[in-house]
Amino acid sequence: MPLAASTLPAGQRWRWLPPMNSPRYYLMLAALGIFVLGPLGGVTAAYMNFSIGFFVGGQVLAGILGSTVTFGYGPEGKHGANYMQTAAASVAGMAGMSVLIQAMVWMGLPQPPVWQLMLFMLSIGMFGAGVGMLYTPILVDRLQLTFPSGLAVANILRALTDPVLLRRSVARLGSGMGLGVLGGVGSAKLALLGAIELSTSTLGAGLLVGARIGVPALVAGVTGTLLIPHFIDIGWLKAGEPFRKITFLIGLGMIMGAALLDVGQILAQAWRRWRAPAAQREPVPVQAEWQRMHFGRLVAWVLFWGCTVVLVGASVLHQPVGFLAFAVALVFVFALINGISLGISDSAPISSAFVTAVVLMAMLGLKDPIVGLMAGGILLVSCSVAADMQQDRSTGWRLGTPRTIQFRFQVLGLVVGAVLTVGFARLFMSAYPVLALDQTVMQANDLPGQWASAMTYKIVGALRSLTDDKPYQRWAIVLGVALGLTVQLARQAIFRSGAYQRWKARSAGTRAADFVFDAVLLPNPYAYSFGTFLGLATSAWFAAGGVIASVANTLRERGARKAEDDALPADMSTVSLLGGGLIAGDALAALGLGVAGLLATVLT
Repeated sequence: MPLAASTLPAGQRWRWLPPMNSPRYYLMLAALGIFVLGPLGGVTAAYMNFSIGFFVGGQVLAGILGSTVTFGYGPEGKHGANYMQTAAASVAGMAGMSVLIQAMVWMGLPQPPVWQLMLFMLSIGMFGAGVGMLYTPILVDRLQLTFPSGLAVANILRALTDPVLLRRSVARLGSGMGLGVLGGVGSAKLALLGAIELSTSTLGAGLLVGARIGVPALVAGVTGTLLIPHFIDIGWLKAGEPFRKITFLIGLGMIMGAALLDVGQILAQAWRRWRAPAAQREPVPVQAEWQRMHFGRLVAWVLFWGCTVVLVGASVLHQPVGFLAFAVALVFVFALINGISLGISDSAPISSAFVTAVVLMAMLGLKDPIVGLMAGGILLVSCSVAADMQQDRSTGWRLGTPRTIQFRFQVLGLVVGAVLTVGFARLFMSAYPVLALDQTVMQANDLPGQWASAMTYKIVGALRSLTDDKPYQRWAIVLGVALGLTVQLARQAIFRSGAYQRWKARSAGTRAADFVFDAVLLPNPYAYSFGTFLGLATSAWFAAGGVIASVANTLRERGARKAEDDALPADMSTVSLLGGGLIAGDALAALGLGVAGLLATVLT
């Protein structure tokens, strides 16, 4: 026995596992990721999108399940688990896009043959993956956004593949997961928790980002609620409509305005560095080997698949080239917006990107809903895939996972996901005929309680507006751009000044005033915009998590638990582990509900 054990590679615990980095190793990871973990996440995503209208990303769930295999490789097994969750999350994310087919059915539009839909979805997914990778150096490496689910996955993979970290973190991570499961199931099954719109994953995301990000979302929700009468008076809302039906356009504009300044400054710095004489240039930090990507090949990938999307859409699906090309161009804008939003709040407004694209195309004269659906679908799928790409890279950034290999696993997942997108749509709608009923023309009393299909509702509502132009929607976007740009300029001018830095450090009172100024009076446009996309209750849970995290971190700095937390990596504090556990528990609850729904379909 000792002799056999000594022949195992360093760190590997189980003899039956293929050697790390061998062809059989990568084959095992790919098979588990795309054929086992991916479909499980896909069931969850499809079920949640049909029943609620949004879905919990597959990263956390796949990370938990995948690490049970790679635990046998020791601490270095975290990279293998990361590859698996990357592939599985791609499958699950694409499966969630089955609502596009549901929208076709609601509107009575002719459905193309299955192979054409799969080819179109695959092309869009490949294009979105490339665009997401293009923005990775900005959002992940330079801005270092939190990406709460990405952080949760990194913590889980480190803990579950390293016995030392597992012993130190298991109680906190496990407690969070347990509470997340209870909250996720309870909010779906108990009327009281449903009434208060409990979302343990949203609470967990707030724990990961803190109060300075969470509170602005609540400020936006309160502001939107107070402005409802004014929006009704000026005709931007009808009586009884929620504020987010119009504020999400303002929020998208705010992200555009703030990003216009931030990205512009990054590009200006790059231009000055390039124009400066070689002797005066600042040294460019050398990237670690795992971070490197061949930029030329990546650009070629994006151009190839962007052209393929237009080619397939025009020659196979017979859609106009102009609107397809316009949608492809918009992806470069909205992939950045969704990436920033996901990086800050753990929520990507992909359906809002669809609606905004339709609004803009209507301004260019679009009237045909099938064209709007196909062109808008490019935005919906690309932004979802790109945001997943950036979140996966944030996990890899914390773990040091090679990006080139991770990109390949994502591509494999997209291939299978394109097939399951159509498959799950057909499966669920055949098992539940109520999903084929157009809820946009139903009376409130006739709406199916279990199947809200909020994302489909928003998509179909936008397509029906093509015959009813609403100029105020465009003005809302313009207003948001102006607000975002102005606020970001003001924040940079004030918060970066030496006088302000000296003032806020003067006393406890000035530090408290700084928080109020930063989070309430002049909040971060990116954080504020989160509250414009969702209801007031959801923003309140996000803010509550942020406040709890900030208070806990303050107490930790003063108490005895600081030494215990310091024994863990910097981003594996008690609060971080609890927050990640809540997100993971909510994902497990969603998996249970999704699998239960699928089994009920099969058995009946």
